[in-house]
Amino acid sequence: MPAAKGAEAKEGPFASQAVSADEMIVGLQQIISRARAHGIKVFGATLTPFESTNVYDESGEAIRQAVNKWIRSTNAFDAIIDFDKVICDPEHPTKVLQEYDSGDHIHPSAAGYKAMADLIPLSLLKGEKNRSRARR
Repeated sequence: MPAAKGAEAKEGPFASQAVSADEMIVGLQQIISRARAHGIKVFGATLTPFESTNVYDESGEAIRQAVNKWIRSTNAFDAIIDFDKVICDPEHPTKVLQEYDSGDHIHPSAAGYKAMADLIPLSLLKGEKNRSRARR
């Protein structure tokens, strides 16, 4: 990654059904370690809901929840961006909020992407030193 100044570590729900939560966490830890070895800051982002997709099942949701719990509680990242809290439906946290759903129940709409972008403090992108936890 020539001239890279930061990296986002995010695994998607499709990958979650092929591996366990522990395997995903080990993978994230490897990404963090390798990025740091090159002086790259790493921002962690939570996995977003995916119920109502053709790949959703309870085991995948359990993995998503376990990985998100780790992301939210670890000090391994330079910053945490909690996309899950922003676009999930508070009444049905395993689903994307209808106004943020593009229609396929996994990818955000333009409004959803805007809400996610609005969550990211610009100070992270400017390289300012702080241990941010971007949440709403």
